Amino acid sequence: MIQRAITKTILEDLSFFPVVGIIGPRQVGKTTLAKEIRGRIKAKSVLIDLELDSDLRKLEDAETYLQSHRDKCVIIDEIQRMPRLFTLLRALVDLERRPGRFIILGSASPRMIKDSSETLAGRISYSELAPFSLPEIESIKTQEEHWLKGGFPDALLAPSEKFTWRWLQNFIRTFIERDLRELGHEISNVMLSRLLSMLSHIQGQLLNSSELSRSLGVSVPTVNRYLDLLEGSFIINRLQPYFRNIKKRLVKSPKIYFRDSGVLHQISNINGRETLLGHIVAGASWEGYVIEQVRRVSENRLEMYFYRTHGGAETDLVLIGPGNRIACIEIKLSNAPPISKGFYQSIEDIGPEFKYVICPHTEKYERSGGIIVCSLIDFLEKELLKICSNV
Repeated sequence: MIQRAITKTILEDLSFFPVVGIIGPRQVGKTTLAKEIRGRIKAKSVLIDLELDSDLRKLEDAETYLQSHRDKCVIIDEIQRMPRLFTLLRALVDLERRPGRFIILGSASPRMIKDSSETLAGRISYSELAPFSLPEIESIKTQEEHWLKGGFPDALLAPSEKFTWRWLQNFIRTFIERDLRELGHEISNVMLSRLLSMLSHIQGQLLNSSELSRSLGVSVPTVNRYLDLLEGSFIINRLQPYFRNIKKRLVKSPKIYFRDSGVLHQISNINGRETLLGHIVAGASWEGYVIEQVRRVSENRLEMYFYRTHGGAETDLVLIGPGNRIACIEIKLSNAPPISKGFYQSIEDIGPEFKYVICPHTEKYERSGGIIVCSLIDFLEKELLKICSNV
């Protein structure tokens, strides 16, 4: 089993919070991780999988069943299928508040499950289990494989690329045809397929909801609702623009990125390294891949933005860490990257403590103005710690 980086955080949370939530997309390994954690905690435990009819029947009288296991850690898988449980969990926790009573697993963000966040406020700690990060699989897969195939375990570890792309195709189809409906959202398969295709063409670009609405033939509010669903299901990310204390005309629209590069490549009909490198989306794909790896490794401890002004200043990623420590990052697919004038302008505007250019593979070295050029893995394993540090 590949060790997941968030395991330590979850075990720490179980020592304090009555309810611990593990969220993330389907097929990312939440159940596998929960079983591993189950073997590492001292308390007795019971696992309920709400995709099994037999387990659903156990919860027909959920209060009686859960109270009968009040001395155990109860693990509830796919809790979004039974949102009424959140109110019951709150009541049970308030009757007997002790650490590690419940572990809940969900394939949707809390804000997509009606009343979940508000109901358990102050009683729960959420951790997101994303697809494998680069440091997690570095010893068994190359960066090129990881970027091409993405981080979903079954796709990345498939015995051949044929099965990788078949798995991703089925994952996307299942998401379109079943997962959103289980959350109570009725969207036509054709509409969602068209939207995903359109979003793949604007990877790394500014979001224009009006243009999407005209292309899809629906209203702007409807487009934004669809985007909320895709973001809440961990398919896309809307990277917001940096705006703090800047007295210049700033771009205000977010950028769109697919969170998993394998999903993007499947939608874009990319099925090999050579196809990827020759594809128009390659640069934007690499940019999104780097941003997502930073997100996964930092475990959401950083605020993340991009910066762009109407005057031409631009940086791909702005990170804000503890103590308001700011880093400006340029992301380049080339290993001998030129540094743009816009990046220098953004550094002058923002005044960051850290300045980086991240490339696929290069030895770390310094450019004028204190800009550090380094490889992605060096940044994730060494440089990122400096930004996340409280010191």
